[in-house]
Formats: sequence, C-alpha cells, structure tokens
Amino acid sequence: MIGAVLSVLWSQWTLFLAILLFVAYKWLTSTYDFFEKKNVQYEKPTIFFGNFRGLLLRQESVFDMFKRIYMKFKDYKYYGMFELRKPNLMIASPEIIKQITIKDFDYFLNHRAVFDSENEPLFGNSLFALKDQKWKDMRATLSPAFTGSKMRSMFQFVEDCSHNASKFLKSEAKDKEQIEIELKDFFTRFTNDVIATCAFGVQVNSLLDKDNQFYLMSKKATNFSGIAVIKFFLFSSFNEIMKLLKVRFFDKKFSKYFYSLVLDTMQERAKKGIIRPDMINLLMEARKGVLQSSDVGKPEVEDGFAAVQESSVSQKAVDHIWTDDVLVAQCFVFFVAGFETSSVLMCFCAHELMENPDIQQKLIKEIDQVREELGDKPLTYEVLQRMQYMDMVISETLRKWPPALVTDRVCTKPYVIRDNEGEGVKLVPGDSISIPIVGLHRDPDYFPNPDKFDPERFSPENKDQIKPFTYIPFGVGPRNCIGSRFALMEAKAIIFHLLSEFTFEASPRTRIPISLDKSGFQIKPEGGFWIRFKPRV
Repeated sequence: MIGAVLSVLWSQWTLFLAILLFVAYKWLTSTYDFFEKKNVQYEKPTIFFGNFRGLLLRQESVFDMFKRIYMKFKDYKYYGMFELRKPNLMIASPEIIKQITIKDFDYFLNHRAVFDSENEPLFGNSLFALKDQKWKDMRATLSPAFTGSKMRSMFQFVEDCSHNASKFLKSEAKDKEQIEIELKDFFTRFTNDVIATCAFGVQVNSLLDKDNQFYLMSKKATNFSGIAVIKFFLFSSFNEIMKLLKVRFFDKKFSKYFYSLVLDTMQERAKKGIIRPDMINLLMEARKGVLQSSDVGKPEVEDGFAAVQESSVSQKAVDHIWTDDVLVAQCFVFFVAGFETSSVLMCFCAHELMENPDIQQKLIKEIDQVREELGDKPLTYEVLQRMQYMDMVISETLRKWPPALVTDRVCTKPYVIRDNEGEGVKLVPGDSISIPIVGLHRDPDYFPNPDKFDPERFSPENKDQIKPFTYIPFGVGPRNCIGSRFALMEAKAIIFHLLSEFTFEASPRTRIPISLDKSGFQIKPEGGFWIRFKPRV
C-alpha cells in the first residue's frame, strides 16, 4: 500500500518536474526565432547562454567573441546575436550606423537599461542610463565640464598626478638599471588619483598609500569579473526577477561610502565657500540652478584626431531640480569610466610602444623636442594638444584596442532599417541594436593589416582616407562618450612624463603576442601587463 502511494507521488512529481522543465525550456528559447522571422543572418544560440557560452564558461575573451562573430558576418550589413535569451541586432554597415546614430537619432535615443533607478540608483540615475528628456537635460548640464576651456583649467591637476607617478618610478629605479612594473596596477592607481582630484577634490597618492580607502572602493566598483559578470547578465536578462528578489549589484557599504563622499564634499564646500574647477562644483551649480545659458550646449572644437567631436543636440540652459540620487550617480559614472577605461588605454599604449621600439623612439624624439622648447616651463594643455605624433599613437591604440568593444541603442519608435535589397528589418519600441566597435576597428577592409600597430594610419596625409563611422572609439552621435577629451588628456600626459624619464622594454613576464584573459569583461592579457621601465641616460 505504501509502495503504491509512493509510486503515485513519484509519478506526480516526475510529471510536475517534466512540465516545469518544458515550460522553462519554452521560455528560455521563446526569443530564438526573432531573427529568423526577420530574415536576418545570426549566430545560432545555445539554450540559456545564447551566444555567450564561450565567455561565461571562460573559453573565450569578450574581445575575441565580438570580433569573431563580426568577422563571420562582416559581408552583411547587420546580423543577429543573443545575450542569453535577449536578441540584439548588430549593425555592421557604416552607412546604417550613421543613419541610426545621427540622422534618425530620435528613434534611437536611449541606451539599454540594465539597471534602473529603483534597484541600482548609482547606475540607474547616471547619464549613461538616463532616458529621453532627462538624458537631454543632464547632458546639457554636464557638457560644460568637458569643454576645451575646462580641460585647460583641470590640466594642472592631471599634470601634478603625472609628475607624482613619474617621481615614484624614479625613486623605485634609483641605483637600478631597470624596474619591472605591472601596468594595470600602476595605471589604475594613477587614474584613481586623477579622478579623486579632478572630480571630487580629494588628494590621494595611491602609489605611496597603496591601501587608501578611495582606491580600494574604486577597485570594488570596477571589478567586472567572476561573480560580477554573472550578476550583470542576470540583471540584463532577468531584471524584474532581480528586482523582486531585491538583489543589488553593489553592496550597501559601497553605496553608503559613495553617497557620503559626494554629498559631504558638497556640504563642506557650500559651508566654506570653496570653489574648484571640478565635477562636484558643476553639480553644485546645477543643483542651485546657476548654470549660465552661455555655458550650456557649447559646440566642441576637435582637439586632435583621437578626439571625437560632440554631435549637435538641441540643448539650451537647463532649469531642472536634480535629486541627490541623480547628482551622486553622475559622479559615480565618471568615477567608473575614468578609473577603468582610461587605464586600459594607457596599458595597451605602453605595451604597443614596448613591442614597437621604432615607434617608441619616434615618440620620444617628439617628446624631447617639446621639452627642449619648453625649457624650464611646465607642460601645458595647449602644448600637449599640438603633439601630432602623440595623437597618432593614442589614436592607433584606440583603434586596435578600443576600451568600449560595443555600444548600443534601444529603438523608441517603430522603425525600418533599409538595406536596398529587400524590405529591410522592422523594429518596434524596445528592440535593441548594437554597434560592434571592435569588429569595425579590426576589419581589414577599413584598416589593412589590422593587427599591426601603425600610427601612420592617423597621419595628416592618411587620416582623411579613413572611412567615416568605421573609427568610433568613444561611440558615435549625440550619445557618444562625454569624457573622451578628458581621457585623452590624462593618457597623453602620463605617457609624456613616463617617456621623458624611461624607455619601455619587455620583461620575462611580458606576453608577446598578447593572449587576452577570459575571466570577465575587462580587457587585459593573461598574466597581466608586465613591462620593464629602463631609466633614460
């Protein structure tokens, strides 16, 4: 009797489990016919993983994954990919990229919302995540902080940090023929100090005080490997479930620290009447509503080829009451972008100069010439911007190793992508499109011998031959990276100071050729960026 009951219960549980698995399978694969219905070529997905199986199982780096799939479909104007179960239309045609990001920008106004203001306010309220009119207003509010004139006023802070970094290395190299440095650690400490002083007015020296709180929190905020990768994909694909479970991407301790850092600094400055040319000051003015219309929405002047010109968006003086959540979030996104992506640019630049000593010597020659012209005078923003070969080297680094591999947009109104070969692709509000920056930059049709590091691609004679919308290291259109000018300034400044005192040479731990780490979203070689700094005689 008991056996019969157990047999019935077992049968019922087996049936229930089978139904549950069937429902889960149907839900997980319910979007996998998205591109087939639209007659779009696509990478065949694997259940649950989509096209990210190799990345999530650490079989392939994120850089190599996007590059590989782009190369597979490069002869098509667009193709499909699945991020777990979410379809994403990848745009490979420069002409369509221009159409979507410039001409029809109002149809693709926003980025994808991985985090919203409710479940992760630090990300959800940032300029990157804000939507529609809120984004337009905040972009207009922040734009004055990144004009050429503001870069000049902040350059002294960057110059001081660069000098401190060079001074630290000189002390380490004292009485030694050379020193071995792990670049990622070195440059993240440098960018940490730059962000600390330029955005928050906090003075730290992370090369001397290695465990200062600002640096430790920076590392925590920008750790996009291991469990953070899984959490990111869960937020991306199962946002409502994560919200229901009240899962947070950042823990309360970090959020509390960051809110205190920004709001306490604002309070202290207001109390003492401190005015400093940094982001905190700009946001304080925005909160008080004292931004002048003449300071908002100014057209940008391109500073060298590596800089991306600010696209025109109808912007006027902003009369908006910003909450503390929104103000803190703007500091946070500047903090994250400045810490991680800028250091990636510097690491790859130094590595390529080490691997290409003829290019390194040519840049040193330009640096020495500038130093001779300066005499005892300090380096200035204007002088740095006039360094042609420096800009060529940085531009080529950004081409070969773009810190942002992909940029995205979300369709906001019904739209049809025309391809002159058929009906095109119909999109509805909520559909995602992405632009594979890494694929375009490594496409031999646009950049012959793309794996070669060749700054001459960006010489005055050659740069005009680059096809528009194939070189977009900071994104494209009105939603391009607002801080591109700042990132270029600090990268050029630190390379200038380092090559003034040292040459870059390979060490026993240097990886040549580079084999990229497969453990997360961060672009770095397996084993790290190891280089020897040899003092110049």
